[in-house]
Amino acid sequence: MYAIIVGGGGVGYYLTKELLSLGHEVTVIERDEKRYQSLSEELGEVAVLGECDATILEEAGARRADVLIAVTGEDETNLVACLIAKRFLQVPRVIARVANPKNRVTFNKLGIDLTVSSTDIICNLIEQEAFTQEIFPLLSLKRGELEIVEIRLPTDSPALGLAIRDLDLPADSVLISVIRGEQIIFPRGDTTFLLNDAVLALTAPKNVEELKKVFYR
Repeated sequence: MYAIIVGGGGVGYYLTKELLSLGHEVTVIERDEKRYQSLSEELGEVAVLGECDATILEEAGARRADVLIAVTGEDETNLVACLIAKRFLQVPRVIARVANPKNRVTFNKLGIDLTVSSTDIICNLIEQEAFTQEIFPLLSLKRGELEIVEIRLPTDSPALGLAIRDLDLPADSVLISVIRGEQIIFPRGDTTFLLNDAVLALTAPKNVEELKKVFYR
């Protein structure tokens, strides 16, 4: 996969390093010269200096990129970068960091594939804490129609020892993976749950309460 990251601040830096460690090809574009120099010294030619316009993106190889991820601290910059990539350079998937959650609606209406708001994530975590400490919303998808949640199985979970095929999962809910210590398990019908497992699930927000009943008493 080839990813272009717009913004070499904290989020962009760590995202770049993580993707590189996973074996992906990455270019990170940073407009601040001092920050660019720091990135260049550590990451080499992966870092590119410049404003995020069509010329820079094309020079960075956007026409062959699989994804563009705009993670600057400015919503306007992230939106422009994604629109240029999507509409003019045919990047198949664009993802934008959103500082102001109110801007997510605008981003989604303009065709941005995915928006990520740390404000929303933190607020959701606080709200979730009111009724359970074991299920956490991680990511909103398809304009809020779906979300990825993490489920931490309690010691008295009714799902312990059961196979996935025996669970009465609600509609529009799919188990993505089971995290067991350092191991990531891609679930099958015969996968069973053990104490201290964490489960990632894709579900419609309206079904979260039903999903909870599968894993909590």
